[in-house]
Amino acid sequence: MVGKIIWTIRAKEELFEILEYWNERNGSSSYSVKLNKLILNNLLKLIKRPHSGRPTDIQNVRVKLVNRYFVYYEVIAANIYVLSIRHEKRNPETLDL
Repeated sequence: MVGKIIWTIRAKEELFEILEYWNERNGSSSYSVKLNKLILNNLLKLIKRPHSGRPTDIQNVRVKLVNRYFVYYEVIAANIYVLSIRHEKRNPETLDL
């Protein structure tokens, strides 16, 4: 079992930008709140099964698809480090971890 979830500054900023985008687009925060809860719930599931995400080409980095967003993470010691959150339509070649 994994210890805790640790967000990198980059991942926090990306999540904030995603939620702000939906707030502005919809004129309401209701979808952003639902999306945020969905992402957090999926991360909590990773505590029980940290290797359930798909391996990537980057050593030790895994990815979990959550409602059209890829959540990139790494398991180090007893913790999950959230590295990045990106929309599935973004070019994966531009990912720089």
